[in-house]
Amino acid sequence: MRLLIDAGNTRVKWALTASDHPVPVWEAQGSVTHDALAGLASEWKSHAIDAVWISNVAGDVLAKRLIHILAELGLAANALHWFASLPACGGVRNGYREPAQLGCDRFAALIAARHHHPDRDLLVVNAGTATTVDALTADGQFTGGMILPGLGTMARSLAINTAQLPPVSEVHLEQTLADNTRQAIISGCISAQVGAIARAFAQHPGQSPWCLISGGAASFISPHLTLPHELVPNLVLAGLQVAALMETHA
Repeated sequence: MRLLIDAGNTRVKWALTASDHPVPVWEAQGSVTHDALAGLASEWKSHAIDAVWISNVAGDVLAKRLIHILAELGLAANALHWFASLPACGGVRNGYREPAQLGCDRFAALIAARHHHPDRDLLVVNAGTATTVDALTADGQFTGGMILPGLGTMARSLAINTAQLPPVSEVHLEQTLADNTRQAIISGCISAQVGAIARAFAQHPGQSPWCLISGGAASFISPHLTLPHELVPNLVLAGLQVAALMETHA
């Protein structure tokens, strides 16, 4: 059994699979906040895990916590594969000025996107704590992207830093030009996300790109996008699966 972990800045997403298919059916999956990380041991202990692939953008402290949990399950360090951005992997050529500086979650999502739609110009959006928007050409070249505060991050920033604005706990847009402060915040935040994605789409070097959008805020953003797109859950985990298969069969 292979355990795949996407350790983000707010949540840790995971999936278990015994499949050797690039887009497997998960045997089990879940998502927890950082403060609930300890509970993962009980989620995983009933499965015969022999390899773990991890994308971690949340830093060394979280990495150490994961190592401790996995050690409790009897998994040695050599069973843990810490995914990192490379100059090329999974049919994707990394066009970052310094390839290793590309977030490993973004690189994994690009790999998964290429396997979902090979030989097609793609725009890959990950909508989480931050929203990333990355361009991939039909021949597998990652040409660059953008990073902006995620939908929830934008809303919380306004609520924290502006005394007269109420916190926004749910995202439901009633009208673009709102007649109340709460809806005006939501409208502004969604419009910023949609506008960034549309701008990246217009600047894509390929022809008629197809947009894939994933992440916790994807379902809130998707209804407001007018460009051709689809929701694809767990792109990062799927990219880890592709990378794991490539190393296994190398």
